[in-house]
Amino acid sequence: MPAPQPHVRNYVWFKSSYSGGNTTECVECARTAAGTLVRDSKRPEGPVLAVEAGAWRAFVGAVGSLG
Repeated sequence: MPAPQPHVRNYVWFKSSYSGGNTTECVECARTAAGTLVRDSKRPEGPVLAVEAGAWRAFVGAVGSLG
């Protein structure tokens, strides 16, 4: 079941320091009390993925171990 979409305008959105300057294929994240929100930077009013804090930490840790 999809999670309800949070009201995205109440958050501070940021891009990764690894985001390219060409504005393609970029995501933005916002921290919340429950975890992290993720959206397409080219569609800020589009869908938002809400990720629970523990799952986000596991994801970031796994991605960090790849590089």
